[in-house]
Amino acid sequence: MNKLKLGLVYLFILTGIVGFTYLSESPMVVRILSVLVGLALAAFVARYTTQGQDFYAFCRESSQETKKVVWPTRKETLQSSGMVFAFVVVMALFLWLVDAALMSIVRLTMGQDG
Repeated sequence: MNKLKLGLVYLFILTGIVGFTYLSESPMVVRILSVLVGLALAAFVARYTTQGQDFYAFCRESSQETKKVVWPTRKETLQSSGMVFAFVVVMALFLWLVDAALMSIVRLTMGQDG
């Protein structure tokens, strides 16, 4: 029975995509709605498959885990972002200086004045 449900899932997805192509003369809203309806029907049927039930259980557990996370405060987030930005600026300047120095060495080696 599970394989039949999975077959229906793939059939609904394929039907939505084929509908998008088949309705090429219709407004874009209708074409996109065709795909969305196919995906919604596929998701509904997939919910009742073994893999779908495992997936929904995983999502539920993941949601519960995110509630246990200690999120940083606004101040900590701004400080971390500031440190990252400062590091990026310092690295960009360092790499620019290294690039300029190497370019000067190459020009001297090649005998070009510049």
